[in-house]
Amino acid sequence: MNALKKQRRFAGFSPLFLLALLAAGCNHGPAGYPQMPPPQVDIVTVEPKALPISITLPGRIDPYRVAQVNARVDGIVLHRNFEQGSSVTNGQVLYEIDPAPYQATLDSAKANLAQAQQLMQRYKPLVGINAVSKQTYDNAVSAAAQAKASEEIAQINLGYCTVTAPISGRIGSALVTEGALVSQSAATPLALIQTLDPIYFDFTESSAEALKLRRELDGGQLKKASTGEPKVTLTLPDETAYPHEGKLLFQDITVDPTSGMVTLRAEFPNPEGWLLPGMFAEGRLEQAIAPQTFLVPQPSVVIGPDGSASVMLVVTSEKATNSVVPQPIKIGSAVGTDWIVESGLKAGDRVIVNGLLKAQPGGTVTPIEESTNAPATPSGQ
Repeated sequence: MNALKKQRRFAGFSPLFLLALLAAGCNHGPAGYPQMPPPQVDIVTVEPKALPISITLPGRIDPYRVAQVNARVDGIVLHRNFEQGSSVTNGQVLYEIDPAPYQATLDSAKANLAQAQQLMQRYKPLVGINAVSKQTYDNAVSAAAQAKASEEIAQINLGYCTVTAPISGRIGSALVTEGALVSQSAATPLALIQTLDPIYFDFTESSAEALKLRRELDGGQLKKASTGEPKVTLTLPDETAYPHEGKLLFQDITVDPTSGMVTLRAEFPNPEGWLLPGMFAEGRLEQAIAPQTFLVPQPSVVIGPDGSASVMLVVTSEKATNSVVPQPIKIGSAVGTDWIVESGLKAGDRVIVNGLLKAQPGGTVTPIEESTNAPATPSGQ
């Protein structure tokens, strides 16, 4: 009867449960309980990397060249010979000012010059035979020279009646129309021409940051980014990346006493005309290379209530294999999805990046190495 009761009691359990009990019976811990295998965690083995150090600063687009076209003679505008907003070339005719009064002045100057030259030529042989005095001949020579100068001035003023473009570039709106009276003395503006390809990007950097960078370069903590001109990239106002790379031209030699900032200028190609004067953008300047930089994924860092940071390391020693040890670290700026570790780690340390809840300090784990071949993203200061 008892055997029948036992048989009925075990018949209520599933075969899988019985199999589990059998397996547990073959693997007991010290107290007779089943011993669980060490939990699996994902790790990365940290190695120093050469990390580009860059800085992102706001700035403004400025034209490569600017020329304001002004009237250089007084007169009435007869014709405008350009399309507003179009491209013009150096020497292209933009306006025509009424040349009639200047042509008359030139004709008069030419007549006076011819008369003065004839008188000089007539006196020249006579002065040799003392038929005229030397003073009279000298006066004739001087009068001829003055007449020549007056003729040249009249010729120049007549040429100013044809207003040409002093540079190549894009011309803006016409500032005067046909029939307008323009003046040299009042410096009447006629148009504005700007060269937009290439184009400048002017931005400012803190003099304190520039000084810190120079000290770190001199001290060997950082290396120069390249042997050529430092490269600059742009982010446009719509937060898209500008497709062309620029080059840094110079850093100003003076610091603005009111802001403590120093001005830098970069040059960019602008074949599509996307960059316009006055536009604001963000420039990213590659300043240096940090040759020995440790990076860890952000999820692997535990930030304490007091702001302290730490990671969990998997270590192997004489006492234990793959044991978990907390390690305090000092983190710097973020680089993409990673933190820069300024201190606390050394080459070869194995950092837990996934499975922190299963990793108890002093316990053991089964580490699974993750790939760390992703290229480092330039950091910002």
